[in-house]
Amino acid sequence: MFQECAAGLGLTGPQFATLLRLSEIGRATQNHLGRLAAMDSATVQGVVRRLIARGLVRTASDPMDRRMRVLTITQEGEALLREAQDAGTRANEALMSPLTASERTNLLALLKRLSET
Repeated sequence: MFQECAAGLGLTGPQFATLLRLSEIGRATQNHLGRLAAMDSATVQGVVRRLIARGLVRTASDPMDRRMRVLTITQEGEALLREAQDAGTRANEALMSPLTASERTNLLALLKRLSET
């Protein structure tokens, strides 16, 4: 459902997760970002490479350790992330539209319970 709503944004699920985590924490190494977004090192490497190529993420040397590279989200990345979040909200609304308010609440509570196990 997210992909249908975000199709025009050219953003995959892993790219969205990466931008979201980077926006939340501000800056991270690629390795740390991969762990936060639940991706293996090969996957996050490809995702980050594509995001950098699109100008959505930038890389720089860590001031404390010049050998280490840190990633930050660009203004363009933040803008696209907001669009993707809006698309996600629309996807959720479309998915939940057949349910009553009470059914939505129950479904979300059950999903939360499942995710905590």
